[in-house]
Amino acid sequence: MHKLSSENIVTLHIQTLTPTLMTLIQQLTQKAIALLMRLIATPSVSRDEKQAADLIEAYLSKCGAEPKRHHNNVWCMQPVTADDHRPTLLLNAHIDTVKPAATWQHDPFKPTLSDDRLYGLGSNDCGGGLVSLMHVFLHLRERTDLPYRLVFLASAEEEVSGKDGIESALPLLPKIDVALVGEPTGMQPAIAEKGLMVIDCTAHGRSGHAARNEGINAIYEALPDMEWFRTFRFAQESPLLGPVKMSVTMVEAGTQHNVVPDECKFVVDVRANECYSNEEILAEVKRHVKCDAVPRSTRLHSSRIAPTHPLIKAAVALGRVPFGSPTLSDQALMRFPSFKMGPGDSARSHTADEYIRPAEIEEAIGIYLHMLQS
Repeated sequence: MHKLSSENIVTLHIQTLTPTLMTLIQQLTQKAIALLMRLIATPSVSRDEKQAADLIEAYLSKCGAEPKRHHNNVWCMQPVTADDHRPTLLLNAHIDTVKPAATWQHDPFKPTLSDDRLYGLGSNDCGGGLVSLMHVFLHLRERTDLPYRLVFLASAEEEVSGKDGIESALPLLPKIDVALVGEPTGMQPAIAEKGLMVIDCTAHGRSGHAARNEGINAIYEALPDMEWFRTFRFAQESPLLGPVKMSVTMVEAGTQHNVVPDECKFVVDVRANECYSNEEILAEVKRHVKCDAVPRSTRLHSSRIAPTHPLIKAAVALGRVPFGSPTLSDQALMRFPSFKMGPGDSARSHTADEYIRPAEIEEAIGIYLHMLQS
């Protein structure tokens, strides 16, 4: 059985870690790790999560949590009475994974414990956060004295921001006041997260023979706009996320060497800080560039939560350090305050031989329990 180490006791920053609480954390950790190993052995690449959703739904049903499901999103709620007016806290993590890289040395679908590491696809991103939040929810589910009413949601299609993922499930949930997302952050609270917008740009010219001084070269027409994307700076910079970042990442033009191209297409990757909506950024782009600029979507917004929010203050009281995250999560589709805080390390995500340490799950469960009851 995995033992609660003295090192983990220190990282929990809990002054009253009683033997009863230590035993509880151990028990929940063992259950969480056992479920995580079953999930690793159940392939759940984005848009193909049915088997994993079936497993989670059956597990929650066996625990008496009365789960509901839409597509491959599975959720359950605390029982509520008519006079229960507590705000609602969403506990969320995703069940899907990216495709395994070709350089895995372990079998990505065979959970392998070695040197206090649990290897397996999705173990870190974000199976560890999923099973930790789930078991904390199951333990607290019958509590009516908590400051929040809890909802647990295991969402699908996070890695591809799919329409059948959390975006389709949120309208079926009660009104959410705040969300805690279990992405791997080393159990530090990411209180701001960059958004994403991809813009397809097209500069127009007129074709002609390259040997003669005729035509209008669409590549040259595109160059000033590309330079604008490279050099423009939005006025508001975030102390957590820095400036809005715009990068030209793909260029396509021309049909053959002796024809002046009449069209130049290029792609711009835009990462918004929490100071701007994607719509505001797009309006600024269209004011300055000559080319056609068409966003693929404006739905993946930046997110934030006030550092003075009670949940963040509770995390800080446990020695946690708020920061800003450049990576995207399901928070981009939430229109309410949210933050992400989960076991593991974001640097391990999407890598070969992805792993999580059981001790990290243990720490997460202890911190979640303390935060949600404080």
